[in-house]
Amino acid sequence: MTEPLRIVFAGTPEFAAEHLKALLASPYDIVAVYTQPDRPAGRGQKLMPSPVKQLALEHNIPVLQPPTLRNAEAQAELATLKPDLLVVVAYGLILPQVVLDIPRLGCINSHASLLPRWRGAAPIQRAVEAGDSESGVTVMRMEAGLDTGPMLLKVSTPITAEDTGGSLHDRLAEMGPPAVIQAIAGLAAGTLEGEAQDDSLATYAHKLNKDEARLDWSRPAVELERLVRAFNPWPICHSTLNGEALKVLAATLADGKGAPGEIIGASKDGLLVACGEQALCLTRLQLPGGKALNFSDLFNSRREKFAVGTILGVVAQ
Repeated sequence: MTEPLRIVFAGTPEFAAEHLKALLASPYDIVAVYTQPDRPAGRGQKLMPSPVKQLALEHNIPVLQPPTLRNAEAQAELATLKPDLLVVVAYGLILPQVVLDIPRLGCINSHASLLPRWRGAAPIQRAVEAGDSESGVTVMRMEAGLDTGPMLLKVSTPITAEDTGGSLHDRLAEMGPPAVIQAIAGLAAGTLEGEAQDDSLATYAHKLNKDEARLDWSRPAVELERLVRAFNPWPICHSTLNGEALKVLAATLADGKGAPGEIIGASKDGLLVACGEQALCLTRLQLPGGKALNFSDLFNSRREKFAVGTILGVVAQ
């Protein structure tokens, strides 16, 4: 009987925790878990362990949280674990070549896009924002470049007109783990060959930030509708109404003309706002201090706030 593969897992957010869950249920030996240092979170800014760390501790697996893997001490620590394979999923630290060379079978990564499209930090949201017709998970061999290694396995799923960043994330988090388990079996058996990425087809999924979630009403409504979906549940698209913050959680494409950002209609179906091209019907909003509500509820209780002719996104003087 051969010894089970010794696997070290490196990952941080919920997407990674789903992969670790599948590995814990597999015949492989998970000898240690690497995750980012605990970060301040929530209103109290208490230090919070990552979802991956929480799961590892529940299963009594040693957790390592070096701030970097670029120094010799952290690299030596990994080498003493004698891993056959390093499985990396949304870890968030760059792995230098010397680290990639430590495991006997190298390092593999589960990336939430159909590579070479959307290399980088926010592939799920960028695919929705760009109006891509499909997304998926690529399991690849890791190289020193960012998401550039040979592809071992791909699974895909259509992106629907209703998909948000959140719904696509959850679907890919279900699809990725079985693909990784399958890839590990192929690598262990020596039957899985990598396919080189075509760099000329590569696009880069830049990290999300709150600034780009501000709705620019001069853009076409079709682009803003996708942005609203892509940035739900984070960072959530926003504008202002009478100088107050207004979060936009859902919207649909509509016909209508007016100055960009102008309210051109309001009914229980939604708040109609003119854009650079066409209009956007805002169907779920959040006002300061309140919770997210369907517009029909706001229309019943706060109708006066949404007067036709009001311009959204105007900076209060």
